[in-house]
Amino acid sequence: MMYREQTATWSLTEVILGKAKDYLQLTKFTLSFLVVFSCVVGYLMVPQVDFHSGRVLLLFIAGLCITGAANAFNQLIERDTDALMRRTASRPLPAGRMQPAEALAVALVLTLTGLVLLDIFFNPLAAWVSLFSLCLYAFVYTPWKRWNSLAVFVGAFPGALPPLIGWIAGSGTWGIGGWSLFLLQFFWQFPHFWAIAWIAHDDYRRAGFKLLPGNGMRNAYVAMQILSFTILLILSGFLPYLLHVYGSFALAAGLFTGSYLLYRAWKLVEKCDAASARQLMFAAYIYFVSVQFAMLIDKI
Repeated sequence: MMYREQTATWSLTEVILGKAKDYLQLTKFTLSFLVVFSCVVGYLMVPQVDFHSGRVLLLFIAGLCITGAANAFNQLIERDTDALMRRTASRPLPAGRMQPAEALAVALVLTLTGLVLLDIFFNPLAAWVSLFSLCLYAFVYTPWKRWNSLAVFVGAFPGALPPLIGWIAGSGTWGIGGWSLFLLQFFWQFPHFWAIAWIAHDDYRRAGFKLLPGNGMRNAYVAMQILSFTILLILSGFLPYLLHVYGSFALAAGLFTGSYLLYRAWKLVEKCDAASARQLMFAAYIYFVSVQFAMLIDKI
């Protein structure tokens, strides 16, 4: 009798853990965490805002809800193409562990929760811009990926909006400081995502996605585009410094890690291979995390 009870308990635990794992996959929790972290950084960079754990936690929860909802809508729309790619076939929708109605319900609940939190505890403008970002990502960028590579340019806007949303949440206005952080994250999207698209090129082609510029093939032209946007990224790091959003330490951190990113981009130009693209992708993550923390340390 006791053995059966223990077995039932273990089975229930496995079901709960399995469902939790599916929800984390549906909302792309790890990616969402990085995105929302940049939103919180944008909030904390507002001159009149001081660190308050309660408000930071509320913004983090709201951001996770909005970003998670955008990812859920994305996977709901792409469930058929996800089934064609090795890297996404095990997601809950294409694998059949979750029904579309459940994913839609999760996305809607998360959207409503995030918007209400932003509206009540911060300001309506932050909620409206967040809703715009969600719609642009889920309903414009997502289907555009099957049309042409301009989807990456379109997707860079919602990808860069989180720090601006954070700035709006803290200030209630479209401050130029927030736009400078938006620009920095906007240019970061290109070396970051094109490196991923280079690595997963065969998978993306199998699903009919057109994500690399030019003729869509992995070649020197694409590598040069990545190099060009990496240079623009490094240069854009001067703008928040000139606007007194952050100081010389954050600028130096951006230049140092940006130089490494530029080196990796140049190596991709030289070799045009997946190994170089993978190293570039990791360099982009190093740049992102380093600059975010440096900004917090060196806020003016």
